[in-house]
Amino acid sequence: MAKKTAKGNFWLLISSIAICQGAGILGSLVMVPAISGWYQTLVKPSFNPPNWLFGPVWTLLYFLMGISLYLIWTRKGELKWFWAQLILNSLWSFLFFGLKSPGLALIEIVFLWLTILVTIKSFLKVYRPAAYLLYPYLAWVSFASILNFSVWILN
Repeated sequence: MAKKTAKGNFWLLISSIAICQGAGILGSLVMVPAISGWYQTLVKPSFNPPNWLFGPVWTLLYFLMGISLYLIWTRKGELKWFWAQLILNSLWSFLFFGLKSPGLALIEIVFLWLTILVTIKSFLKVYRPAAYLLYPYLAWVSFASILNFSVWILN
């Protein structure tokens, strides 16, 4: 029975990571074409990272989110805030890159940031390490919010 549980947990871990990476892939459907087109025409702040950095950073963050999801899922914790932030995460790319609307994306990223914070608080009650895995994500979205605001102001 233990082997079956371990095997089931392995596939739940893989699924959790795949779900989070899938959210990133979904967002990249509108982001990738915009990077070499519309996004290049925008005035960006001096602290804007190089374009090549975003892919590896987000891949790592989605990986950490997947592990966090797995840790809470296996402990039967509440996931509604996690799902909400994951949806908002993908939505941001569609607003910013798809609709080419830094202003609308800025409003949305505030809700994303708040939802990540609520997710972390809810995860802290279930399993602290799962919450800690989301801290880099919150930090990056904080930076992304400042970047989004700057792009909106400059354009």
